[in-house]
Amino acid sequence: MKKCIIFALAMVSVILISVGCSKDDEDNSFSTDEKRATSGTYPFTGLEGKGIDNRMIGVMVNNHPKARPQTGLSKADIVFEILAEGNITRFLALYQSEYPDVVGPVRSAREYYFDLADRYDAMYIHHGAANFINDMIEERGIDRINGSHYDNDGKLFKRANSRKAPHNSYLQFGAVADVASEKGYELTKEYAELPFLTEDEMDNLSGERATTVEITYFKSPSTTVSYEYDETNEVYYRLNDGEQTVELETDASIQLDNIFIVETTHEVIDSEGRRAVDLESGGNAYLLQKGTIQKVEWENKDGRILPIKDGETVSFVPGKTWINVVPTNPGLEQAITIINE
Repeated sequence: MKKCIIFALAMVSVILISVGCSKDDEDNSFSTDEKRATSGTYPFTGLEGKGIDNRMIGVMVNNHPKARPQTGLSKADIVFEILAEGNITRFLALYQSEYPDVVGPVRSAREYYFDLADRYDAMYIHHGAANFINDMIEERGIDRINGSHYDNDGKLFKRANSRKAPHNSYLQFGAVADVASEKGYELTKEYAELPFLTEDEMDNLSGERATTVEITYFKSPSTTVSYEYDETNEVYYRLNDGEQTVELETDASIQLDNIFIVETTHEVIDSEGRRAVDLESGGNAYLLQKGTIQKVEWENKDGRILPIKDGETVSFVPGKTWINVVPTNPGLEQAITIINE
């Protein structure tokens, strides 16, 4: 598997200085005070730990080629990957069981992203938005922090000198609690737990074996996302256009336990190429777990995008989940390639 090793090593010292992502330097009140307060099972990973009532934080993360490798994605419980404009996807990274020191680069808001964050009862953090998007967020009363109001303030957001705008704005997670408190937002929440498989159920998963699954968003110019299953470590690695998705500062691979690929209607709504994405109606889907792939459907249940089979909710493997949303045109069957090696 290819990695952005040269690029990452060349930039690591600059990013560490300009973005300030050392764990020792951050006073992350979310990951200290709150995590001492409660213990049990995290609602979105099914894993045990402290701070199970942490408020979920949703961050808009850039996926332009000039923004890769990103920072902080490995800590997200759930990542939604959806097309923004053109052939480039963008991420909504949802953090609840772990909070990173730094996340980014952070980009601007889109309706389907802030709607998802709100449905998961997450505080939504973005950097900028079109006026009509800002109006929609305000009208709906969504808890949000707009990075454009804190641009390069040295506390909540920092610009990396090694990258050019708009691909260089990084959220400093340790300052989120202070800003959220000033705005009167809740810092803790009680969440209903997602359904998770038991050990016995994981040993008896149904489905076709699949060592690699490739999603082609566009053929020209090529935009592909691949997931490769590591049998030894029982995790999936993600690749974007052939390059493995890693953390910029450490070159550590993003490791995932569930890959949920859902198909839905996309519609271009303006001259800028912005899209409307239907995350209400449900439809066809694939679920990857433990090296298997099974055809399912997806439904929006109480705001959460969940796999459904024979009318019943399908449980997740405990751990981290990536949800890829693909357009009905060309559709799942045309967009997905399954490889067994």
